Amino acid sequence: MKPATQINPVLDLERAEFLKARTVVGSVPVPAWPRAAKELNLVELEVDWVRFSTLNHRTRAEQRAAISSSGDKALFTHDPLGAKAQGAQYKILRCQDGFDDLKLDLSERGQQEPAIVTAGGVLINGNRRAAALRSLYLEDNNPSARYVKCLVLPTDATAAELIDLETELQIARDFKQEYSWVNEAFLIEELFERENKDFARVAKRMHRTKADVQSLYDKLQQVHQLVDLSGGARQHIDFENNEAAFDELAKHIKNKQPAEAEAVRSVYFLGTLADVPYRKLRLLRRPDAATLVHREIEQDPSLKQLLEVAKPRTDREVEPDLLDEVLGATPRSDPITPVLTLLARKKRDETVALNDGRSVDVQDLFGSLQSAITAAADEAKEDQKDQEAQSAPLARVNNAIDEFERALAALPKARAFNEFDESTVDNRVRHLKGLVDGYLGSP
Repeated sequence: MKPATQINPVLDLERAEFLKARTVVGSVPVPAWPRAAKELNLVELEVDWVRFSTLNHRTRAEQRAAISSSGDKALFTHDPLGAKAQGAQYKILRCQDGFDDLKLDLSERGQQEPAIVTAGGVLINGNRRAAALRSLYLEDNNPSARYVKCLVLPTDATAAELIDLETELQIARDFKQEYSWVNEAFLIEELFERENKDFARVAKRMHRTKADVQSLYDKLQQVHQLVDLSGGARQHIDFENNEAAFDELAKHIKNKQPAEAEAVRSVYFLGTLADVPYRKLRLLRRPDAATLVHREIEQDPSLKQLLEVAKPRTDREVEPDLLDEVLGATPRSDPITPVLTLLARKKRDETVALNDGRSVDVQDLFGSLQSAITAAADEAKEDQKDQEAQSAPLARVNNAIDEFERALAALPKARAFNEFDESTVDNRVRHLKGLVDGYLGSP
């Protein structure tokens, strides 16, 4: 979904006139509003009159999922203020974590913080609170929730100002909890494009470090690739609980050779789909990661046939160059790419037809893959221990040489003190020489 240039391309004059005529009950300064004049008028609006923002970054991932499930690419853009788009947005807000707790709090304490609306009554901030009040009023018959207190933005508020306002409000503790990491990354991605692809400028706007915003951006790019590879079978929201895995993946492959980057990415993607814990996946951040996983798959009778089925064929639904389209047309040696390409496009309640005529549930295949990838990770861990054991003697000898060179360099200064014990140092050096002589004289 591409960012719209405005929150509402044509201001609904009838709604604007209605809002303009509402009684102003006060004014409140909003430090996050980018203009010098920060006082905004406070009014009370009926909860079924205000409109939810369909460009709210807090729900960007959920909107993508709703578009995919409905098959309507214009669900939120054709008529953003219409019943269809508003109904879909209301459903998203009601299904978010903490909605029932928010309703309970509003029922007991009332609305503590005003929402913020455009001159046409579109909520820029307070969408969840307005949705909770609407649910209390219309569904729970709570008359005290009939109105939502709102601060009204100027008629000439621009799209850029609205994004800046949302960004500043997102920074505040009271609002930040409403963001998932995926939706926060969507906001950073949009700001990145708007700020001439300058992470330093984005970081300044978000009051975050450049490393923080770039990390979120990089993680989102990996999720983009897996979602694109799935062909609609999965959405960004499906990976909200996998932040650590995408974080480790993005950091590891940044400066790696293409072959290793592809191998590790394929293992992480397949492991994430199979619910392998990221603590296991991190053991497979190595050039031969895909080879290790492929070996385990071959040894599992329930998965071996999957390798044959996944081989690219011109008559298959999954075209052989699909991953090339997503990740770039580079030479591939990754042996598990075909399996990833096949299963990424399958939902868990689907089946895969094997060459012997049987059909296997995708859910069962992912269960077997989880075991295979975990076994490969355990093998990698043992291999790493062996490598460390082999390299330990040389590493310790190098450390000893470095320390002895430092000791020699420190001797002149130490000898300047009367208390310096030269004989003790001589004894330790003889002991060290005896160790070296013993090593050189051993078979």
